[in-house]
Amino acid sequence: MSPASLPDSHAQKPGAIRSVLIAGGGTAGWMAAAYLAARLQGTGVAITVLESSAIATVGVGEATVPAIRDFFRAIGLHDFDVMRATGGTPKLGIDFIDWAGDGTRFFHPFGLYGLSSRNVPFHQYWLKLVHGGDRRPLGDYSLCTRMAREGTFMLPVDNPVNDLAVFDWAVHFDAARFATMLRDHAMAQGVTRIDDTITHATRNARSGHIDRIETQNGLALSADLFIDCTGFRSLLLGEAMGVAWVDWADMLPCDRAVAIPSTHGGPFDRPYTSSTARKAGWQWRIPLQNRVGNGYVYASAHLSDDEAVATLRANLEGDALAEPNLIRFGAGHRRAFWSGNCVGIGLAAGFLEPLESTSITLIQTGLEKLVDLFPDRACDPTLAAEYNRATTLEYERIRDFILLHYHGNRRHGEPLWEAMRGAPLPDKLTHKLALWRARGKLVRYEWEAFLDPSWLSMYAGFDILPSAHDPLADHFSDRQVTEALDHMREAIGAAAAHARPARDFLAQLTRPARPVGAG
Repeated sequence: MSPASLPDSHAQKPGAIRSVLIAGGGTAGWMAAAYLAARLQGTGVAITVLESSAIATVGVGEATVPAIRDFFRAIGLHDFDVMRATGGTPKLGIDFIDWAGDGTRFFHPFGLYGLSSRNVPFHQYWLKLVHGGDRRPLGDYSLCTRMAREGTFMLPVDNPVNDLAVFDWAVHFDAARFATMLRDHAMAQGVTRIDDTITHATRNARSGHIDRIETQNGLALSADLFIDCTGFRSLLLGEAMGVAWVDWADMLPCDRAVAIPSTHGGPFDRPYTSSTARKAGWQWRIPLQNRVGNGYVYASAHLSDDEAVATLRANLEGDALAEPNLIRFGAGHRRAFWSGNCVGIGLAAGFLEPLESTSITLIQTGLEKLVDLFPDRACDPTLAAEYNRATTLEYERIRDFILLHYHGNRRHGEPLWEAMRGAPLPDKLTHKLALWRARGKLVRYEWEAFLDPSWLSMYAGFDILPSAHDPLADHFSDRQVTEALDHMREAIGAAAAHARPARDFLAQLTRPARPVGAG
């Protein structure tokens, strides 16, 4: 099968990409198809997805970060239409339970903490009071955290009631239903789907590029650009192109997960993801409209599969809806994400445990970078080099943020947690921690996926506090700072009064009409 002929209305420059073949479906494959169809509209590029209905996808990723809503808009979908089609619910952040010791919890919100003054960040004033003995939680100054604790939700508005009513939100959804929705949407935009199984990929002896993919049904599929979405198998980038794997198992030893969906134990009143520390890892809870996604991510060196299944079963809030789904993985990434005329997206490119819901984010940013650096048929190595540089940094930044969770843990007497707390850290993370501990200085590197409020939530949640605060915060007396922070808490309370029970929002969402104030 040669590249599709182009409509006469699309005049292409010599050497322009004429065809893209996406190997693999699932969330990654159909996100790629929908995004490329939207962004390359009018260029005459033919997009084909080759997927096998005989091959199951991992399909357990159900939590996102706020950037996913940018993706919806980019491909022409509305937040609420996606949520209705996928059993979706709103997400204000992540609740961390027992990570700082049994009986503890703290929240990572999608929003800011407090207000700065005189170009001094808010957290420096909070630290000033902490050093004076006032230990009110940082979460008291976050609207997202307040709503999460109260089980309420509202949509952000253009004209908030006050400066502290600014926040963001993400969604939980059924990943399989999301992929189906994207498939239908992409095919309506002209994307071609072929149901077949890859047997072999052939490379050009001269250029080293992939020439064609051969299938079980005898097809030979050619394209100018190949997107590898074949999951952990990485049939194109890893196998055909021979790109090696960079293994991070020594830093992130969790290598297994077991997932079991369950019924709800009560009404929807937790508009957030939960992460509960367990003996050899952590358990996720993701509430959807008609079920709860549950899973236990663990290190097989410290826990058997049978023990993991038993632990998860014992901690389901409702009745199990399916048999346990056991998944094996390894933390790390391909040494190159773009090689020749092949780009890896999703699990074919790399994997980090879903502690901060970054799997779908990495698919999204991988596609955004690809379009930003979109090549011609020569696939200039300079473009690939920049893509690889930026994506490597992004993976490392997320890895370091995940490592902070383990480094800061206060669980004692459990081998995994003891080992992770004392493990050596990457240089960039060590530098971040040193500057924070010295004076509460927050460091932001290139391609940071998580910004200052996210790091603050971890530092405060694990009680990793600096020995001193910014001396510029001493412009105000303790009494003045106390009064200012009291007013901030009052403002957050006033903003939170406009929210309604999350179950009411969800009930209105599932009606035919969109929620009041939508879009």
